[in-house]
Amino acid sequence: MSIRSENEYEDLLAMWSDLESGLGVILGSPASTQEFAHRVLQYDRWMQGLLQRDPDVGLYLLFQLAGNSPVGYSASHSLVCAVLCHLIAIELGIAKPERDSLVHAALTMNIAMTAMQDALATQVEKPTQEQQDAIRAHATKSALMLGNLGVTDSQWLDIVSGHHDAAIDKADLRTAPPLTRLTRILKVVDRYAAMISPRMSRSGRTATESARSVIAHASAKTDEIGHALVRAVGLCPPGTFVRMDSDETAVVLRRSSQHNHPYVAIITTAAGELIHSPRLHRTEDNHKPKIKTALPASAVRARINHFQMLRLGAFAAQQP
Repeated sequence: MSIRSENEYEDLLAMWSDLESGLGVILGSPASTQEFAHRVLQYDRWMQGLLQRDPDVGLYLLFQLAGNSPVGYSASHSLVCAVLCHLIAIELGIAKPERDSLVHAALTMNIAMTAMQDALATQVEKPTQEQQDAIRAHATKSALMLGNLGVTDSQWLDIVSGHHDAAIDKADLRTAPPLTRLTRILKVVDRYAAMISPRMSRSGRTATESARSVIAHASAKTDEIGHALVRAVGLCPPGTFVRMDSDETAVVLRRSSQHNHPYVAIITTAAGELIHSPRLHRTEDNHKPKIKTALPASAVRARINHFQMLRLGAFAAQQP
C-alpha cells in the first residue's frame, strides 16, 4: 500500500494507536467490558485488516512504538506478540482455528497483571516479593479470569495458562500435540518482544540480539519457532535501527526476499550528522554498504520523519 500524503500516514498511525488504546482499555478494565471475548475477536480482525494493507508498515510502526517508550507497556506488548504470532502462524502453515486461539491468547495472556505490568515497565527497582509472586501466578490466574469473562475456547485458555511452563521448552515439536506447539510459539514470542522493549531500569535489546537469544535458548528440537520468527520478520525487522559498515546509521524499512538483507533508509552520516534527505538503500548481495550491527532504539537520537520513511519504503516495495 502506498502512503500518498501525510494525512494518510496520520490516519494509519491513528488506526494502529486506536487499536492499541482500545486493547489497553479492555485489558485494564475487563470486568467493565461487555462481551469481552467478542471484543477480543474484533481487535484480532482489526489487527488482521491493518496487516493486510501492508505488513511491513505495520511492523515498522509497531517496532518504533515498542522500542521507544515503556508507556502503556502491557497493551503494546500484547499487540506486538499478537502480530508476531499471526505472522509465525502463516509462516508455519498453522490452520486458522489454531491461529485464532494463539492470537487471542497473545492478546490476553497477561490480563491478570495488566496494571502491575505497566508499573514494572516504569519501575527502576527490582520487583518486590509481592510482585514476584504475582508474576509467577499470572498465567494461571489470567486463564481463570478469561474463563470468568466468558471465554469458552479451551485451547485459548490452555495456551494462556501454560505460556510460562518450563516443560514446554523440552517438548519435541515434531511429535508434540498442537496445543504444545502453539503454547511454545507464544512463549518464544513473549520472550522476544519483552527483550526488545525498554524499561526504566534498562534499554531494550536489539531485535537481532533478541532473535539470536530465543534461538540459542531453544533446544535443537524446538528451534524451528525461532527460525520461523526470523523468516517472518527478519533479523532486523522494519522499524528497527542498524549501523552500516560505513558507520552510517539506518532505519529498516521493509523486508526483502532475503531475511537478513532488508531495505533501509540511511539517516545519519558516519560522523552522526542527520541526513535531511535520507537515502533508500538495498542491502542485498553486491550492494554496499552492508549492515554491520543492529542498534537498540536508545542508541539513536535522530528525530525521524516517519512519513518520509514510509514513503521511501513504499518506493522500495515497487523495486524488482
